[in-house]
Formats: sequence, C-alpha cells, structure tokens
Amino acid sequence: MKVFLASIMLTGLSTGAMAQSAATTLAMTCQQARQIVASRGAVVLRTGPTTYDRYVRDSSFCERSLTADPAWVRTADTAKCPVGGVCRSIEIDNGR
Repeated sequence: MKVFLASIMLTGLSTGAMAQSAATTLAMTCQQARQIVASRGAVVLRTGPTTYDRYVRDSSFCERSLTADPAWVRTADTAKCPVGGVCRSIEIDNGR
C-alpha cells in the first residue's frame, strides 16, 4: 500500500513539474508559439499562471478516438493566435 501511495505522489509531482516547466505563450510571439507546435508536433504550453494544455500540429498526434480541433491562445503580440489544435473526442452526428 505504501508503494502504491508513493507512486501516486510521484506521479502528481511529476505532472505538476511538467506543467510548471512548460513554455508560456504570454512571453512569446504568435509566430514563436506556432513554430514550437509545428516543429515538435505536440507540446504542452502554459497559457497563464495556472493554465496549460497540450497543443498538436494535427490529428496524427492524438489518440485513435480523438481528433484535433483548432485552438487559439493569447501571446505577447496577439489575443488569438492559431497555434494548431487540441485533441478532443470525435463526436458522431446522429442526424439530429
């Protein structure tokens, strides 16, 4: 049980560390943010002091049941910079 709890704690710490070390879009230009996503294919970007998301170049960087929806972020020079996409569930249209 102690090993399990330690594993959970370490996972939580590493997740927090990843979010804190991610690049922040507020300190870069729109072109820089777009270039990071384009060159890496998938990257976690901070969009504010406590907010972040994983941005992808295209759907090939999403899991099989997901697709890339267009995403915009605030950067140092623009309020809505189109950086690529975020992976979201594929919604099936039932003709409604």
